Amino acid sequence: MNNKYAEYLPIAIQLMVTLGFISVTLLSSWLLGPKVKSKKKLDAFESGLDPVGNARVQFSIKYFLVATLFVLFDVEVIFFYPWAVNFNYFAEAVNKWEGFVKMLLFMTSLLIGFIYVIKKKALDWE
Repeated sequence: MNNKYAEYLPIAIQLMVTLGFISVTLLSSWLLGPKVKSKKKLDAFESGLDPVGNARVQFSIKYFLVATLFVLFDVEVIFFYPWAVNFNYFAEAVNKWEGFVKMLLFMTSLLIGFIYVIKKKALDWE
């Protein structure tokens, strides 16, 4: 087993086991599951009570906007962690200021985006 694909064998085995498990589970569920369908069984289940009213409730778009902005800025902040962990590596590199300047540019673009959000008043609730 000295060919170039030998190192991929564990991944292939895991993929086959996973696909086999999924196939067996779906097939057994289809074969052993109940086949009788009625209106009562196809209704939505709400803690044993009959569904009342419309399930679609309208929310203000501000909730989605704030959630999107939170995710956006939160993901950008995640990029600060590897930089902080590897700060000594950047300081000892050939060009000592290269890592600092790159992170400064990243932080500047983040700050410009945040200023844009504030100028557009995206976080105002009124």
